[in-house]
Amino acid sequence: MPGFMTPDQLAARTSRALDAAVTAGRGLGLTVTDATVLHDVFSVVVHLAPSPVVVRVPTVLPSYADLDIQAARQRVELDVVGWLAEQGGPVVPPSPLVPREPVQRNGFSMTFWQFVEQDKSVEPDFVHHSRLVADLHAALREYPGDLPFLSAAEPQFTTESLAALEARPDLIAPADLDRARREWEVLEPVVRSRAGFEAAFPGIDVQPIHGDAPAVNIVATPDGELYSDFELATLGPVEWDLAALGPDCAAAYNSAAQRRGMRQLDERVLRVINAVGMSRAVACLALAPQLPLLVEALKPAVEQWRTMPFAGGLGD
Repeated sequence: MPGFMTPDQLAARTSRALDAAVTAGRGLGLTVTDATVLHDVFSVVVHLAPSPVVVRVPTVLPSYADLDIQAARQRVELDVVGWLAEQGGPVVPPSPLVPREPVQRNGFSMTFWQFVEQDKSVEPDFVHHSRLVADLHAALREYPGDLPFLSAAEPQFTTESLAALEARPDLIAPADLDRARREWEVLEPVVRSRAGFEAAFPGIDVQPIHGDAPAVNIVATPDGELYSDFELATLGPVEWDLAALGPDCAAAYNSAAQRRGMRQLDERVLRVINAVGMSRAVACLALAPQLPLLVEALKPAVEQWRTMPFAGGLGD
């Protein structure tokens, strides 16, 4: 595994992504004179001002995520969000000014979205947002497209990352890595296939879901709240979208789901999904050479994980 990227290398990566977004936008006929980086963590997000277009350029990726794999995932996202927008759903939609498809430039695969003004004065209320997730799930139940089963779990990423961390005791203690690998052996079959999930949780239905903490990815705008960032849209149990948010958020979701005639969250499924999320968080340490801030950012999650039941109690 390589060493950590330096600040100069990180800045150069951001600059390359910005240039690729601007070049791609102009190539699609957009006027771009004052491009601005809005966000730069796992992706570089660029506003192609003065055009009302935002480009998301993924930059921190597992080694196997080549351009074809990225584009396939991005097409799913664009299709799901485009469909929701066509139904009148409150989403940040794909930009109507360019074709609804991924664009590849200079080694990056990117997507184009409508620019929306955000209300920065609004503090996130995740309990309230969890109620809104029930509305999103109700809408997604009607999505007509085919989705892969729990691709958001990214089992290949977790498996390969835990193997790579074997050589990085500076990132994770050997005892922690040993637990993580033993735990993943129990959890992986549950998320690797629909058959594996149904064997562990018979009778639990699956449906199209957001895939990436929708209660966290709700944008406050002057015209209301909008769902965003469907990069991990997938087929799976609704519990996946409520992982790690705590009992108050689960209760808020259950209340809203009950009013809509939808099922309540299954506590056993939620515990196991939380455990899968923690396995992914530990695995993300393997990305720290690409994104050094992860070393400190993931410490609270790793500390919490050490206190949690092994594999969410699966098999007890």
